[in-house]
Amino acid sequence: MPWEPIADLPDDPDRLQLEELRSLDALWQEKRSELEELDEMRTFREKLVRSWAIETGVIERVYDIDRGTTELLIEHGLKSSLIDRSSTDKDPELVLRIIGDQSKAIEGLFDFIKRDRELSVGYVKELHAALTRSQEEVEGVDQFGNPTRIRLIHGDWKKLPNNPTRPDGSVYEYCPPEQVPSEMERLVEMHLQHERDGVAPEVEAAWLHHRFTQIHPFQDGNGRVARALATLVFLRAGWFPLTIDRDRKETYIDNLEAADLGDLRDLSRLFGSLERDAIVRALGLGDQAIQEVDGIEQVVRAARDELLIGATPTESEELQRVKETAALLERVGLEELEVAKRLLDREIADYRPEFSAATEYAGSSDKRGGWYFGSVVNLAREFHYFANLRTYGAWVRLRIWDHDAQTWDDIVFALHGVGREFRGLIAASAFYEQQQLGTEEGRRVRNVTRRHRVAEDLFQVGYLEDPNIAVARFREWLRRALTVGLAQWRAGLPAKRGGE
Repeated sequence: MPWEPIADLPDDPDRLQLEELRSLDALWQEKRSELEELDEMRTFREKLVRSWAIETGVIERVYDIDRGTTELLIEHGLKSSLIDRSSTDKDPELVLRIIGDQSKAIEGLFDFIKRDRELSVGYVKELHAALTRSQEEVEGVDQFGNPTRIRLIHGDWKKLPNNPTRPDGSVYEYCPPEQVPSEMERLVEMHLQHERDGVAPEVEAAWLHHRFTQIHPFQDGNGRVARALATLVFLRAGWFPLTIDRDRKETYIDNLEAADLGDLRDLSRLFGSLERDAIVRALGLGDQAIQEVDGIEQVVRAARDELLIGATPTESEELQRVKETAALLERVGLEELEVAKRLLDREIADYRPEFSAATEYAGSSDKRGGWYFGSVVNLAREFHYFANLRTYGAWVRLRIWDHDAQTWDDIVFALHGVGREFRGLIAASAFYEQQQLGTEEGRRVRNVTRRHRVAEDLFQVGYLEDPNIAVARFREWLRRALTVGLAQWRAGLPAKRGGE
């Protein structure tokens, strides 16, 4: 891919937005000052910074570090006692120093924002020097094309081309060294104009990140600097560090390559979805004292939460508004599942009578609204938020019976409150469960034999969002999840039919 000077945003940058972020951001800004006072928010931010600091080096292959150690470092801090030789591919002390440098660099972004400084070429160089302080060498090739180690230049532009050769033999051309100073000046000037124009944060972060990587101005560390610059955009908006972890690396690279071809939408939506998830988690935080009580009080509070599931709290205007929207979503969910049921009846049940399908619904005023409490809570843990069925609990499901095998498969969409304290947000999770009837000590029992999440992302709606927009988003999200759920059901058919 030949190098070309960086291009500005398209004339219609609003089409690149993740639209749901607008109402969610309004809700976040409304609650932010209250939440910033909590100890739990400070802990939340510290863990995000540590996660960023670790993962940004992993995906660039600066070092490797196993998942278990990564989790320990995020949870308990960057301590040498938590990392040993078997958990990484390099000297643990060196890895810890590099991670520490990357952590300090992100903390420096917070200071940069507080001082209300504008982005400059000089600051980009400072950022690179801070991120790579403990990294002395980088992989390269000598004049004969042989792999070698090259001393890394800190905080200054590259002196030689750094165009990678891909496995198929093609060469990706980055900006030539002699053009880097002028291209970086153009990048910063366009970015500052975008700030004045009010470009949405996720769009600007994606643009700035991608165009910076097209220039690739440094000998090494360009990916880390690019993600730090995207983080700078988000912090200025009052959001959170952008963390691309190892599990999203493939999607991230695919989206960057789509941006190379002129389509920035996927990268913008990826960045936006990561920020959306962080904001949802932040809105779900509560007073840390609630989390840390122990002994008798902890047991009593846990019992209280269990006993009050299904009870109706005092309803604020915010809760009333978002509950009205959630009720619309329940009806939409039931409509979509009814369409799927009729299709199953027509295409399968009419020919194979041992199969039948049915839809069912339990609203927030129904005592059955908490039936899927365990599955909802477990999914919430995966997404790192607190699911509050006491605030709101409802579900719709599609059930497919196989009467011969005495099994049934449920595809469930469950709506519930977010956070121990309600802050205007209701979420929906989607999952598939297969259950089988059996006997145990002479009693008929049912056992869950398969359970899977069927939506990669969490659906959320706030009281500030237009209900019509929320319904359109929910319908699209539900159809994707329903497709995955039906695929899970289909995947189990050979086992149930004896391998036919």
